[in-house]
Amino acid sequence: MARPKVLRCVSWNVNGIRAVQTKGFWDWFHRFKPDVMAMQETRITDQDAPAAVPAPRGYRCYWHGARKPGYSGVATWTRAEPSSVLRGVGVEAIDSEGRVLSLDFGDWVHVNAYFPNSRREHARLGYKLAFCRAIARHCNRLRRAGKAVVVCGDFNIAHQAVDLANPRQNEDNAGFLPQERAWMSRFLGREGFVDCFRMFTAGGGHYTWWSYRPGVRRRNIGWRIDYHCVNKEASGRVKAARHLPEVGGSDHCPVELEWKT
Repeated sequence: MARPKVLRCVSWNVNGIRAVQTKGFWDWFHRFKPDVMAMQETRITDQDAPAAVPAPRGYRCYWHGARKPGYSGVATWTRAEPSSVLRGVGVEAIDSEGRVLSLDFGDWVHVNAYFPNSRREHARLGYKLAFCRAIARHCNRLRRAGKAVVVCGDFNIAHQAVDLANPRQNEDNAGFLPQERAWMSRFLGREGFVDCFRMFTAGGGHYTWWSYRPGVRRRNIGWRIDYHCVNKEASGRVKAARHLPEVGGSDHCPVELEWKT
């Protein structure tokens, strides 16, 4: 029997694909050579992307931008050609913001998701929770169809107190609200998905987002809000999951999954 191939799948909120290109992105990308590169908050339309972002040699590039220019957006670049590509989840209010891009690779599907921020005063909490329900339905539809599902991206949720440096001070802040954390617990419990990073690494101090305020990242005062998750049945295909905090260019760092095909 042939040994399974291990893919390096990277997810990164780049905080603007145009901006990150001026901050060492291409040097890192060509050095790291991911097999699947998922990006969130690209802030570029599908029409503008081909001219503004040169397609790396050997990759197929898929974009799902927001209708509103300069806002939201996701992109997935892959060495292997998917059998199909789905932009969105079939909900207009979500799909118009360019938040979900799914690539089908036969027995498994890669879902790139950019979860909304609930914002100050919880102004978009209702929208955020509607998105959470929709992405769970989408992933479980794929799962019921017999697919292994890898869902990655900026969830904009720190699940537990260990996932941010100052939990007590942030109990009423977007990204650590009880409603958001409760949904995450359901997704990683009753919904049947697994947080890949926590399969290998316990404890605090492991973050993926830091404020741009001076000294915050250096002192590691952060939040863990970027994830790779898989359905439980497929968890045996996860070889490793890690953060790449040494990679700059955004207020988020990339997160990596080693995935057996």
